[in-house]
Amino acid sequence: MKFPTPYSLKQIAALIDAPYVGADDFPVLGMNEIHVVEPGDIVFVDHPKYYGKALASKATVVLINKEVECPDGKALLISDDPFNDFNKLTNFFMPFAKADGLISASAKVGQNTIIQPNTFIGNNVSIGDDCLIHANVTIYDHCVIGNNVVIHSGTVLGGDAFYYKNRPEGFDKLISGGRVVLEDHVEIGALCTIDKGVTGDTTIKRGTKLDNQVHVGHDTVIGEKCLIASQTGIAGCVVIEDEVTLWGQVGTNSGITIGKKAVIMGQTGVTKSVEGGKSYFGTPIEESREKLKQLAYVKKIPDILKRLEE
Repeated sequence: MKFPTPYSLKQIAALIDAPYVGADDFPVLGMNEIHVVEPGDIVFVDHPKYYGKALASKATVVLINKEVECPDGKALLISDDPFNDFNKLTNFFMPFAKADGLISASAKVGQNTIIQPNTFIGNNVSIGDDCLIHANVTIYDHCVIGNNVVIHSGTVLGGDAFYYKNRPEGFDKLISGGRVVLEDHVEIGALCTIDKGVTGDTTIKRGTKLDNQVHVGHDTVIGEKCLIASQTGIAGCVVIEDEVTLWGQVGTNSGITIGKKAVIMGQTGVTKSVEGGKSYFGTPIEESREKLKQLAYVKKIPDILKRLEE
């Protein structure tokens, strides 16, 4: 998330009532999660295990729960509860606003785009030309949809990230302030759910097609010309490169990468990053030829045992 105008470190500290280490006028340009931060961004960290990763990241402002040595060229915001203060900043820069109707007055809809009955389009949504949005689709605030996009009935774009902190009193939700971005010529099947980024974008790139009942988690990036079949579940912060095929009921771990032109066979659990240009199957995931050989050997075990008994 980039701020509408640059802020100073002093201004950001005042918003969350936090002491800071750095010059008053140190520039702050936005905020983001650690896997997508850029110079000028704030990143938060609240566990010593991850201090080093946060301090070494591209972020130039670290929201942290302990004063530590500040690397050159960076600044610190010292907070008793970085998770909560990160939420405060999200609420300040991307506050929830009640919509003013089924199609918000602030939404922009391109030429020759058809919107079927009972579709909800939230605040500051942008939809390109020649799109077809079928009945009962829900498009949350700030989503961006390109040209020649088709979205089938019952799909929800822009739901919150599934991201919680476990506290003694219960689960505390990390507030989502990101977007969903669909590029040109994307088609989304019926009853799909595509969550927005926490502070960045969940992106589906040009020409990719999703079947019915597919879930895409927050901050995931799906490349160009991918095919994703029904009942697939893609966790948050996944990178799926171009021309990947995921067959039915595939599930993935978060934070992994699936390489270009990989094929993931049905009901596979993608438990780790995999190279492109190969076919994979099974849980835990392996190259499909190797996994199918293993299954063939397993079938022979009863015969082997029977011969041993004889």
